[in-house]
Amino acid sequence: MPALKRKKVRFIRLTFESFRFAWNALKTNLLRTILSLLGVTVGIFSIIAVFTVIDSLKANIKDSMAFLGDNVIKVEKWPLEMVPEYPWWKYFKHPHPNYTDYEFLAENLKNHKGITISAIKTGLTLKFKNNSISGTYLEGFSHNYNDVFEVPIEKGRYFTYQEISNGTNVTLIGAEIAESLFLNEDPVGKTIKIKGIKYMVVGVLEKQGEGVLDTDIDLLSYIPYKSFKKIFVTDPWWGRGSSIAIKGKEEDVGLRELEGEITGLMRRKRGLRPNQENNFAINRSEFFANIVNSIFGTLTLAGWVIGGFSILVGGFGIANIMFVSVKERTNIIGIQKSLGAKNYFVLNQFLFEAIFLSLIGGGVGIFIVYLLSFISLGSLNIVLTFQNILIGLGVSCVVGIASGIIPAYMAAKLDPVIAIRTN
Repeated sequence: MPALKRKKVRFIRLTFESFRFAWNALKTNLLRTILSLLGVTVGIFSIIAVFTVIDSLKANIKDSMAFLGDNVIKVEKWPLEMVPEYPWWKYFKHPHPNYTDYEFLAENLKNHKGITISAIKTGLTLKFKNNSISGTYLEGFSHNYNDVFEVPIEKGRYFTYQEISNGTNVTLIGAEIAESLFLNEDPVGKTIKIKGIKYMVVGVLEKQGEGVLDTDIDLLSYIPYKSFKKIFVTDPWWGRGSSIAIKGKEEDVGLRELEGEITGLMRRKRGLRPNQENNFAINRSEFFANIVNSIFGTLTLAGWVIGGFSILVGGFGIANIMFVSVKERTNIIGIQKSLGAKNYFVLNQFLFEAIFLSLIGGGVGIFIVYLLSFISLGSLNIVLTFQNILIGLGVSCVVGIASGIIPAYMAAKLDPVIAIRTN
C-alpha cells in the first residue's frame, strides 16, 4: 500500500476513533451533557424561532401586498413619502391624475409592459334581492389593468374591451361577496346593485383569504373605470383619487428609464416650465417592501442579540465542562500519547466532544421550533425553512468550536509523562 494511501486510511481511522471517544464521554456523563447543552438549546431556539416567524411574516405580507403589483410605478397626487423640505400645503394644489393624463401616457410611453388608470371606493354595501353585504371595496379600472396587476378569476370571464371602453355596467366580484350574496347560486349572469345601480356579474375572483395587512381581497369588486366615474368623484380635494399605474420591463433595472420617461411626459402634458416643480407624485410599489424590510431587519437584529446572550452562556458552559473533562481524563491522555497518539488525535477528541454538545443543543432547539410550527396562528402560516435549519446548525458548530478549541489545545499539548502521573 502506498505511503500516502496509508496516511489517509490512518487519518480516517483516527478521526473515527476521536468521534467514538467523544461520544462515549458524552454518554458517560449524561447529566452533565444535558446541563451543558441547555444554554445552546435556548440560544439556537431563540434565534431560529425569530428567523422562522420573520420569514413567515414576510411571506404572508408579500402575499397580502401582491395587489400592489411588481415592477410597478404609480402616478398619483400624493407621494407615499413626504419630503420634509416641501411645504405640505403645496400637495393640496396638485391635481389628481385624470383620464386625459392616462390616454396621453398610453399613447406616448414606450418603455413599459402595461398601463392603466384606476380609482377605489371603500365602505360600500352591495345587494342582491334580499341579501346584502357591507364594508366592501369597489375599484374601477381601464383597459389593460390585467397587464399591470394580477386578476385571478375562478369562474366567469374578464371584461371585454367594448365593456371597458363604453363603461358598461358589469362587475367582477370577490369570493366573499359571492358567498354572502348568492349563497349556493352561481353569480355569473346575475344582477347586483351598487349604489342603487344594477350591475351584471360577469366573473368571480379566486378566494385569497385575509392577510397579515388585513387587506381582504375577497371583499373587492371591479367595474370599468368609466362606469365608476359616473357614480363617484375621482378627483377629491382630499384623500385618494385616480391613480395611473405603469408596469416596467424586467431589463429596466430599478425602472430608472421608465421613471424618467414618465416624468418628462407628465411635465409636458401639464405644461410645466423648466423652473417649475412637479405637480404630481411618482410612487413605487417597493416603497412598502422597503418599510417591511427595515422593520424586519430590526427584529432580526433583536433575535440575534436575545439568542446571542443565551448562546454566550451556553458556550461558557460547554467550555467549562470541557476544562473539567480534560482534567478528569488527563491520565488517559497521557496513556494515549505514550502509545503514539498524535496531538491532533487528542485535540480532535475534545473538539468533537464540544461540537457534539453544541450540535445536540442546537438540534433540540431547532426541533422545538419545528414542533411550534404546527400551532395554528390564524392567517399566519409558520414554516421552518431549510435555510434556517442550516443557520441553526452552523451557529451550533461555531459555538462548539469556539468553546472547545482552548481546552482541546491544552489537552493536545500535555506532556505524556506528567499526564500519566496525574491522579
